[in-house]
Amino acid sequence: MRQLISNNSPYEKVIGMSRAVRVGPHVYVTATAAIGPDGRNVGVGDAAAQARRIFEIIGNALKSAGASLKDVVRTRHFLTDIGDWKAVAAVHGEVFADIRPATFFVEVSRFIDPDWLVEVEVDAIVEDA
Repeated sequence: MRQLISNNSPYEKVIGMSRAVRVGPHVYVTATAAIGPDGRNVGVGDAAAQARRIFEIIGNALKSAGASLKDVVRTRHFLTDIGDWKAVAAVHGEVFADIRPATFFVEVSRFIDPDWLVEVEVDAIVEDA
């Protein structure tokens, strides 16, 4: 069974995407930017603040899919300035210190919104499924 998870992002209908998709024990959370509940960008100019908001959004999406951050097995970080990797990695370390998923950081030229400094996507496996 395929479960589609929404967080009501304005991009979902335009692009034809879901915040997350669960198929069996696998949960895939799409690349996530730091958008607040009010639809405005969070942490403009601060990659670490953006990462904190991103992991909050991801955590909520996982919860909606019947999973949690402890189920994450892989994270991918996309940065517009690879020089921000340490700040984002520190936040990743706070969130995943005991979970330690496979991960990577890569620089990209830009995102849809020029204020976004980082996007993150994750894969999770719910072991009790």
